[in-house]
Amino acid sequence: MNIFVGSLPYSLEEADLQELFEAYGEVTTVKVIIDRESGRSKGFGFVEMSDDEAAQKAISGLNGSEISGRSIAVSQAEDKKPGDRRTGGGGGGFGGGNRGGGGGGYSRDNNRGGSGGGGGYSKDSRGGGGGSRW
Repeated sequence: MNIFVGSLPYSLEEADLQELFEAYGEVTTVKVIIDRESGRSKGFGFVEMSDDEAAQKAISGLNGSEISGRSIAVSQAEDKKPGDRRTGGGGGGFGGGNRGGGGGGYSRDNNRGGSGGGGGYSKDSRGGGGGSRW
């Protein structure tokens, strides 16, 4: 069973998390999620246990417990749906004073929706603009 663990202290490492859960049974994998840009923990992670009964005991025993002054949240992880990826928009463009650019968007998954539109540079009063691919 895959278990979500939230509100973790940022200093907690995977070995610490594994040790915490091993008190309830065999742990197959542990993953603390790290921010790509800062290299720092995002404060949550996942633990996988081979025995569902032991996993339920770990959830019951550890949910709300305190680690380094933080009350952690422990629950069964929701299954990731195939193709379920967060996509989004953002960006913008140069508008040249009051003339306005536009919003931009980017979706890495062309088979799914995404948000955002074009954007860009405008030297005159017509502004930038654009639409969404999907």
